[in-house]
Amino acid sequence: MKIIVCIGSSCHIKGSRQVVEKLQCLIAENNLSDKIELSGTFCLGKCQQGVCVTVDDKFFSVAPETVDEFFKDEILAKA
Repeated sequence: MKIIVCIGSSCHIKGSRQVVEKLQCLIAENNLSDKIELSGTFCLGKCQQGVCVTVDDKFFSVAPETVDEFFKDEILAKA
């Protein structure tokens, strides 16, 4: 599974660093480091929608306060 988080300026202001850090923790806590590739990219073109995240090319809008729910629903459910 490949997770890409936008770290461009708009997403950075909306909390992309916190999203990345929380995802790193959740991946480690759930022993999924061997199954998940987490990376960053610049601008995914949907700047108005929050921190842009793709999971295997499917787009999501995530905020620091919704990372746990996003991880449970979209990552753990498919890992």
